[in-house]
Amino acid sequence: MSSTKAQKRGKKNLACSLSIGATSKQTIGLMGGSFNPAHSGHRLISELAIKRLGLNKVWWLVSPQNPLKSSAGMASIKERVQNAVKISRNPRIKVMTVESSLNTQYTVDLLKILSKRFSSARFIWIMGADNLLQFSEWKNWEEITSLVRIAIFDRPNFSLKSLAADMPRRFSGNRLREREGLLLKYKKPPAWIFFHSNLNHISATKIRSQIKINCIGD
Repeated sequence: MSSTKAQKRGKKNLACSLSIGATSKQTIGLMGGSFNPAHSGHRLISELAIKRLGLNKVWWLVSPQNPLKSSAGMASIKERVQNAVKISRNPRIKVMTVESSLNTQYTVDLLKILSKRFSSARFIWIMGADNLLQFSEWKNWEEITSLVRIAIFDRPNFSLKSLAADMPRRFSGNRLREREGLLLKYKKPPAWIFFHSNLNHISATKIRSQIKINCIGD
């Protein structure tokens, strides 16, 4: 199949898969990642974001393969999606596979399509402070900041390091104070906020390690 046909089919699939998603002027949090596996920390951040940012929904965008991560030990996308649905346990959290439908690999490309397809929706990109450290390694990271508002949630031992990273320093003047979370959706990008939230030590890496230990024990 040609890339043009694949993209057309992807856009059709996008419209179908997101028919339950965005409507006019809704504010939607976007949380991208491998979700290998999804865990309670993802749900905690999502629920905090719904409350502190005034979100209508949070979309978990399950990536086929993160370009910055190794494919070793990566479960199939079907397994990861099924697990994410079980973990989400919140009607306002929707598990999506739009990157697979659109055949996109990079966040900037996905955001361009979503912004065009849902021009009246307000999107906020949600991520942990650990991802903020490597944000400048993402493709066209500065362009991402012009496409979407960004909310960062603290992770254990990452506050100081992450806030000294390239993005916070480059866009220091566009940072909202923590108590202004409900105002973020009204700001034109670039705009971002950092929440010193209740820290959660759970990580997908730790869960995978524990699964391996359990398997060895069996």
